[in-house]
Amino acid sequence: MTAFAEGLARDIAIGGPIPIATWMARCNAQYYATRDAFGVAGDFVTAPEISQMFGELVGVWLVDAWRRAGSPSPSRLVELGPGRGTLMADIGRVTAAAGWRHDVVFVETSPLQAALQRRAVPASTAVPALAQLDADAVEWFVANEFFDALPVRQLVRTPGGWRERVVGRAGDAFAAGLDRIDAAAAVPPPLAAAPVGSVVELSPASTAIAAEIGARIAARGGAALIVDYG
Repeated sequence: MTAFAEGLARDIAIGGPIPIATWMARCNAQYYATRDAFGVAGDFVTAPEISQMFGELVGVWLVDAWRRAGSPSPSRLVELGPGRGTLMADIGRVTAAAGWRHDVVFVETSPLQAALQRRAVPASTAVPALAQLDADAVEWFVANEFFDALPVRQLVRTPGGWRERVVGRAGDAFAAGLDRIDAAAAVPPPLAAAPVGSVVELSPASTAIAAEIGARIAARGGAALIVDYG
C-alpha cells in the first residue's frame, strides 16, 4: 500500500467512512500532483492535445467577445483546469495577432501541472483558487473538461430513505457503502420521490465555482466559455 493509500486508510479508521466527494477530491489532488496525465503518452487525451484548431477557435471566440465588449483594458484570461497549458498557448497566438494585450492566469492546485503550464505560456501566473485574483481587470474565463472532473456527492434512494454513498474499509481493501444518516434534505425537491435504487449526483464544488465566475462577470464584465460533457 502506498503512503497516500495508508493515509486514507488511517483517516477512515479514525473518523469512519468518508463521502465519495471527499474521496474524489483527495484522489484527484494526488493524481494530478504526481504525473503528467495528458497526451498520447498519458492516461487520456483532450481536444487541445489533438489539434491546435480547437484552441485557435476558442481564441477567435474570445477576441470577438472582447471586441463586442468595447475592448476593455486591463483584461485577464483565466483558465480553469488548464492541463499542460496547451489550450492557452493556442489561444494566445490568436489574441496576439488581434492586438489584444492581456494577462494570463491559470487556476491550478498541482505544482507539477503549474510547471508544465509555465513552460507552455511563460508569461502566465498560477493561483490555486479564483478568490485569490484581485478585482483589478475585466476577466475572460475558459474551462475545457474541468467541471466534469470535480468531486460529486452520490445520494442513493434505499427502501429506508435517501443515504449518501461513502468509502470505508472491508478487510484490507477500500469499499463503497452507504451512510446511515438520512440524506433526504440534500436531494433536490423534484427528485425527492424518485424510485428505490435511484442515484442522484450533486457537485457542490461545481456550483460554487460557477457561481463565483458568474458573480465576477456580473461585477466587472467579461465572459466565460465552458466546454464540457459532464
